[in-house]
Amino acid sequence: MPIIINIDVMLAKRKIKSKDLAQEIGITPANLSILKNGKAKGVRFETLEAICKALDCKPGDIIDYVA
Repeated sequence: MPIIINIDVMLAKRKIKSKDLAQEIGITPANLSILKNGKAKGVRFETLEAICKALDCKPGDIIDYVA
């Protein structure tokens, strides 16, 4: 899949645990894991906005396209 999810990278840079991020943005740790592993079929803009706000980043910092 050419879409790469870099949430783990941003979590490491911000020194935040996955479970803490999941709690802050209001999703289950299991759903965050699905998103982090690139197995999600899609992501709501509301969720993407919450992730970016919590990690103080832009969508391009966590989602990348590789041809």
